[in-house]
Amino acid sequence: MFNNSSKILFLLIMIIGTLITVTSNSWLGAWMGLEINLLSFIPLMSDNNNLMSTEASLKYFLTQALASTVLLFSIILLMLKNNLNNSINESFTSMIMMSALLMKSGAAPFHFWFPNMMEGLTWMNTLLLMTWQKIAPLMLISYLNIKNLMLISVIISVITGAMGGLNQTSLRKLMAFSSINHLGWMLSMLMINKSIWLMYFSFYFFISFILTFMFNLLKVFHLNQLFSMFFSNKIIKFALFMNLLSLGGLPPFLGFLPKWLVIQQLTISNQYLLLLLMMMMTLITLFFYLRICYSAFMLNYYENNWMNMMQFNNFYMNLLLLFSFLSIFGLILISIFFLML
Repeated sequence: MFNNSSKILFLLIMIIGTLITVTSNSWLGAWMGLEINLLSFIPLMSDNNNLMSTEASLKYFLTQALASTVLLFSIILLMLKNNLNNSINESFTSMIMMSALLMKSGAAPFHFWFPNMMEGLTWMNTLLLMTWQKIAPLMLISYLNIKNLMLISVIISVITGAMGGLNQTSLRKLMAFSSINHLGWMLSMLMINKSIWLMYFSFYFFISFILTFMFNLLKVFHLNQLFSMFFSNKIIKFALFMNLLSLGGLPPFLGFLPKWLVIQQLTISNQYLLLLLMMMMTLITLFFYLRICYSAFMLNYYENNWMNMMQFNNFYMNLLLLFSFLSIFGLILISIFFLML
């Protein structure tokens, strides 16, 4: 297996691959960046302490290789279009290309590999998969902007993300279905306002970072571990569960701000039926977040005293609590700032 210095090198190569894709001025260059990104992320997934990492690496490679093959095929068709006397339907080729990119990003209905693969990863790798690995495919999707296919993907993504998380006991799968739901909101903004998509993604990255870092620090992977591990430090407990509510988009937490902007843009664009569906599905996601948080917020909840011996690094804990404070009260602070202007 790879040591820490090798993994840092692969992480840098992965970042470079994404930057190549985003800054490329040709489809072939973008495809090369995606391949560099893919081949550098697979070594990061290997872990001696996780027996499922090899299976997850294989699943990721096979699905991404399939998507890359379809993408390259559609790129070649577009390049040959002028040489074949326009006998190739360009819109059909663009739809094939977008389907491959939706598979790469893990959006529904091409999401089947995503939750199962998340189950075999560490928390830091799940953070990369939920956030950084979506940047390049989403940027390429924004160049195509086929509204009919994107609209179908938005509808299926928000429904799948909401319904799929209802019966989950694994926190990693819960975060995976939450990511699919958020991806539906991001895709809706790719159709209308790309700057708001970037803002939404930034807020999602920030809140996901806090949650995955906390889960990694506490070494929890399933709901029953959370229920038996309400620690003596009440501040950590409330910070963790309030960040979950922030991820769900519950006001007055910071996670509500990007959803608020999306709702405003969809209202201006007269997409009322789509907005109604997205809001209803978000209420379902909030239901299974509240199901986790409800018992923890009860004052008379039974707690195991033997869990009180957990010790944390003070620097990391203080930094994490500072970020949590921004996530929980960020919307209030932003509102006060704009009122003072």
